[in-house]
Amino acid sequence: MPNSAQSIRIGVFLAAFAATGFAMKGVFIKLAYPYGVDAVTLVMLRLMFAIALLWMVRLWRLHASSDAPETPIAPLDKFKLFGLGLLGYYLSSVLDFIGLETVSASLERLILCLYPTFTVLLVSWFSGQPIPPKIKRALPLTYLGMVLVLAPELMNAHADWVGIGFVVASTLAFSLYMAWSPAVIERVGSMRFTELALTVSGLGILVHWLISHPLSSVVQPWPVWAYALTIAIFSTVLPVYAMTNAMKRIGAGRTAVIGSFGPVLSIVLSMGILNERLSALQWLGAAIVLSGVWMVSKK
Repeated sequence: MPNSAQSIRIGVFLAAFAATGFAMKGVFIKLAYPYGVDAVTLVMLRLMFAIALLWMVRLWRLHASSDAPETPIAPLDKFKLFGLGLLGYYLSSVLDFIGLETVSASLERLILCLYPTFTVLLVSWFSGQPIPPKIKRALPLTYLGMVLVLAPELMNAHADWVGIGFVVASTLAFSLYMAWSPAVIERVGSMRFTELALTVSGLGILVHWLISHPLSSVVQPWPVWAYALTIAIFSTVLPVYAMTNAMKRIGAGRTAVIGSFGPVLSIVLSMGILNERLSALQWLGAAIVLSGVWMVSKK
């Protein structure tokens, strides 16, 4: 792993860029909904654009490394990659986009940032290994913070339990993806895994859309297409590649710590663009959540 000062600076920049891109996703989605697009159609458009961009990069990579062809993927890993693609990018995205129909972008991002603690619990459950003490201390913090954030939101009717339930289910789906994918990534390779998993998810949402929507629903106002393309570029493809590169340069721990500030960026952006607001109690809750996430993420 590169460890020069310049490489570390580049890694920090890439991690911050990825966190910003992911934080912007909820804002772009909320901006697209007033034009009448539904969640499934928006996810479908986003993933179609993302897959096209990913395969352009993939074909370029394969051409650039033609002297070192990729090793074949074992049949069992193909099956696992197919399932993980449907779980991590198809199911979690659909649930998240549906939740954002009634949940504010800032609240959605705060709930989603609980995926590190969910992942830790799932990994411990599946492996039978005890949860490390620092993570045991972090878990109560994260959930205390979420209680402080959620209570005023529900009392003021800015969200409903159904919308929150969809976002929590999305977080759980992505946590399962994070818990099960490392072994497959190690054998397949991170770049190839990401490209193929996103392709599977794109095919999954396309089938879902074809079954549940008339073909005429693809006709959308141009701002919907523009937001879908923007989400694909700046909140999907570029952040995915940036995070992969950041992890190579500064490690997963540092990348996760920097990424944990994504929800704060999302809140600030939501306040500036969507005119969303958090109360003082919710800001306290957000700070507590991020403290817990940082404790889970640090080495």
